[in-house]
Amino acid sequence: MIIGRNAILTITTLAVLGSAALAGGHLSGDQEKAMKVRNGHMQLYSFNLGILGAMAQDKAPYDAAAAATAATNLAAVASISQDGYWVEGTDTSVEGSRAKPEIWTDFAGFEQDNADLGTATVALAAVAGDGLDALKGAFGPVGKACGACHEDYRAPRE
Repeated sequence: MIIGRNAILTITTLAVLGSAALAGGHLSGDQEKAMKVRNGHMQLYSFNLGILGAMAQDKAPYDAAAAATAATNLAAVASISQDGYWVEGTDTSVEGSRAKPEIWTDFAGFEQDNADLGTATVALAAVAGDGLDALKGAFGPVGKACGACHEDYRAPRE
């Protein structure tokens, strides 16, 4: 069977257009890296918050050394610049992302929530090893800062 020149051009054009359309649904290397790094950052938050939260909610025995370490880790993670994590095109339109588009339309508000978290984690780190009551008192503002950011800038799990 012989395929005519117009048929070849049509097939080639459709293949190129189809590839371009598919490429639009995929992340660039920079976008992929940014999502992986920010997910890792959030996992570090979660891990340390889990230790502290369990103690603050009386679900685990209070351990001054573990509390101090987790709170110090939390403050350290909160101090890491996230400037490279929030690459446009990595919002909820991408599978696996819970980042709301509001991050990019209200970046100043997003940065303020991050700053509030940093302030709260530093305060927690200063007292977490000083007893359960001190931990509980300083843990509330950390939870509030996390919750504020999640409410405004993170989509719920589906």
